[in-house]
Amino acid sequence: MTSYIKENYLKALFYLSKTNGEVNINDLSKQLDIKMPTVTSMMKKLAALNLVHYESYKPVRLTEKGELEAALIIRKHRLTEMYLVEKMGFGWEDVHQIAEQMEHIHSPAFFEKMDKLLGFPKFDPHGSPIPDKDGKLTRRTYTKLSDCKKGESVMVSAVYNATDEFLKFLNTKRIQLGVKITINFVEPFDKSMSISYNNSTETLSLTACERLLVEVVK
Repeated sequence: MTSYIKENYLKALFYLSKTNGEVNINDLSKQLDIKMPTVTSMMKKLAALNLVHYESYKPVRLTEKGELEAALIIRKHRLTEMYLVEKMGFGWEDVHQIAEQMEHIHSPAFFEKMDKLLGFPKFDPHGSPIPDKDGKLTRRTYTKLSDCKKGESVMVSAVYNATDEFLKFLNTKRIQLGVKITINFVEPFDKSMSISYNNSTETLSLTACERLLVEVVK
């Protein structure tokens, strides 16, 4: 088992556990696009390393050790994304694949220096929290734009499921973190929204609204 493969499993388990609460082998198989027998075999190996709690036919859970390792992988990924955007001028839609490669570098000093150069950011360019060197996250409570009501004013604070395609779509709409939005109308039929921001008006689909995480502007 290479460290690259192990780290990809740990990261997938971390994301799924934060989204679903618990992780079954089928969900993990779909997330990684790996056959279930292979995933089951890997869970047994990770359990032997005290990285997961695994029992046949039961959900998988990261151990305390496994959760820390996963958080530190995600730390490297999100710090890299922030560095690429803030220091190198990459667009937020261009950084994921580069960070996927950088997260497997094993040099704490390298990423601590990167963190310092960035001013110790708490969140990445997409609004996701960056774990600190102890694996701890700064959490904020967001609301999906799709759950907001007509007349409310909100600020875009994060992007859920920030695929490159969706980020490029947001670029065409000139929607980025920090943009203040007023909700003009919610279509009863399909829940699409008419919104105003930056002196313009746009209509967003329910799918797009579900992936924009916002905070109410008071």
